[in-house]
Amino acid sequence: MDISGLVFASRERMVLIDAENGACVFGGVPSRGGSGGSFGLVGADVAEALGVSQQSLRNWVKQFQLDARERDDGLTSAEREELRELRRRVKRLEQERDLLKRAAAFFAAETETR
Repeated sequence: MDISGLVFASRERMVLIDAENGACVFGGVPSRGGSGGSFGLVGADVAEALGVSQQSLRNWVKQFQLDARERDDGLTSAEREELRELRRRVKRLEQERDLLKRAAAFFAAETETR
């Protein structure tokens, strides 16, 4: 199934997925009382078309909303990357500190034996 330009909706949001570049466009869901009636596939259909679980799709939608600053109950992708980098740096600094502690202890013990 080709999902390019595929639209799905929940009670609050409507999503347009562009398969070529993976972009998702979010907007308010139009009223069901209008002349349009149905406005696309439900999340389960989109998840099936993408070959992912519904939870994965919900996670992607949530992350997109966080990145677009539509939500504030989590970290944006940039914040996640910064946190990942800071954790890497802390780990490296802790390793360097431990190495320096061992080196200091080694040289202190060596100077005591002379």
